[in-house]
Amino acid sequence: MNKTKVALVTRQPIDVRLAALKKISAKKDLLEIVSADVLQNPDEIITKCSGAEVLITINTDPVNAFASKLPGLKLLQTFSAGTDRLDKEGLLSQGTKVANNGGANSVAVAEHAIMLMLTINHKFDEQIESVKKGNWANDITGPLSEATSLVGKQVGIIGLGRIGSRVAKRLSAWECTVAYYDTVDFDSEYETSTGAKRLSLEELVSTSDYISLHVPLDRVTHHMFGTEQFKAMKKSAVLINTCRGSVVDEQALIEALKNKEIWGAGLDVTEIEPTPLNNPLITMPNVVITPHQATRVIQSEWNADMNAIENAERIALNLEPYWVVDPV
Repeated sequence: MNKTKVALVTRQPIDVRLAALKKISAKKDLLEIVSADVLQNPDEIITKCSGAEVLITINTDPVNAFASKLPGLKLLQTFSAGTDRLDKEGLLSQGTKVANNGGANSVAVAEHAIMLMLTINHKFDEQIESVKKGNWANDITGPLSEATSLVGKQVGIIGLGRIGSRVAKRLSAWECTVAYYDTVDFDSEYETSTGAKRLSLEELVSTSDYISLHVPLDRVTHHMFGTEQFKAMKKSAVLINTCRGSVVDEQALIEALKNKEIWGAGLDVTEIEPTPLNNPLITMPNVVITPHQATRVIQSEWNADMNAIENAERIALNLEPYWVVDPV
């Protein structure tokens, strides 16, 4: 039986990732896996990947330069949840479907979102830095009245998918009220399992103490949070964003914080990454920024590898792949 050719195109160290994928695929022995560095010349990548039916890669702009020139490519499988940098429409027109990682990093991102809430509440960032500087607790800013527990607070989740649902499940056990808004209609069993109640977007925005964003970036969600939404939020509210920076109008967020329309923000993503050192958000009180590392646990990588191979094997067996993302 001829094996299905799969091309792994990612950043260094490629050998480690290649070995992991080969180990997972050895059980069914359906795949022949080759590799290339995503930063190579596109023509060199095309030569190495010629004949591949599956491309396993990352959500980055250079992929578009070579993926569209691989005839016979049936699936572009990403390691990430986001596919916003990939030309999904163009690829689909040539018969190539794009699939995300199937929730491989959902637990890690959910934990990170909650960590951002707690860090702002307790000023963990300032506490840790204070000790490192030898100041103990003498330079922690703000009155004690600003520090607060999550108990009794409403957390509004926008996007109750693989990540948002896990945020909801965890916080439902923390004596929070959890609400959600989504364009998808979930069945009652799924909704009940999360402990979240459905609200309109307007009601969620105006009544939540924390709003946590968990939506993909596309033409619909670009700048879905801007001046109008910030003005509608509670003045004591905190925005959490662990999805994509451009879901939020960053300049509008800066203005909302300056004008005390909202109290704080916890961000793992920014509109420009790395964010410029002169970004006012970096030095604003009650703002915590992490460098787009919410997925950074080893389990995220293990899960992404297993899901990538599972989808590649489905192509080898002439089955429809999972987790396909349609162009929007």
